[in-house]
Amino acid sequence: MSETERWLSVEEIAAHLGVSKETIYRWLEKEKIPANRIGRLWKFKATEVDQWIKNGGAVESSDKGDS
Repeated sequence: MSETERWLSVEEIAAHLGVSKETIYRWLEKEKIPANRIGRLWKFKATEVDQWIKNGGAVESSDKGDS
């Protein structure tokens, strides 16, 4: 919301959402979660990710069984 909203790391966005880092990396592989790559690091804006969640972006399609 704020122009000075800071960028969050994978660890921070995982904690913000209450999911594991592995889930974040899985979403990154599928190019689902809104993120920006800075060198080798992924960075996230909480407001963008929150909006993505609200729009149903985190709903897993069960094209593969997750066992």
